[in-house]
Amino acid sequence: MAKGPRYRVPYRRRREGRTNYRKRLRLLVSKKPRLVVRITNRRVIAQIIEYSPEGDRVLVSIDSTKLRDLGYKGDLNNTPAAYLTGILIGKKALQKGIQSAVLDIGLKTPSKGSRVFAVLRGAVESGLDVPHSEEVFPDDSRVRGEHIAEYYERTGGFGEYEKRGIKPSELPDHVDEIKSRIMEMVE
Repeated sequence: MAKGPRYRVPYRRRREGRTNYRKRLRLLVSKKPRLVVRITNRRVIAQIIEYSPEGDRVLVSIDSTKLRDLGYKGDLNNTPAAYLTGILIGKKALQKGIQSAVLDIGLKTPSKGSRVFAVLRGAVESGLDVPHSEEVFPDDSRVRGEHIAEYYERTGGFGEYEKRGIKPSELPDHVDEIKSRIMEMVE
């Protein structure tokens, strides 16, 4: 451990590896609300957060468990679920009068085509203005879940999907159906 009169102990969240304060400062300087995307082992969480000196304020919050209310039967943390969650957060933000935001992916590594960018694609397609590059979006086949259907055809064994009443080979059509429900519901 460093010693001496000039050593400064980093903030607790920095020591824990939970916050990159340099990146956070760059996001806050934009003075726009942040579209915060977090992916857990079970679900996708998307929030529109505004900076406040007393503490950040959550303006809109959606997580992928809301997709169950719309009849979604797939997993809640895969690429199609992230895309649908992005559409839902974008529509809810527009309803509350939020027109633009800046993407905040936290400490996630920005990988082209990742679930974080699937949320971004859904938000942008729903009408939210977020600065982005089209190159980072996952392609249409991944967003619809065709890669899951293809894997199912090769291997089988998706017991959880079948318990929920859907075959993974039917997932692309199911995603399109849920997307149309979201677009109709919120408009």
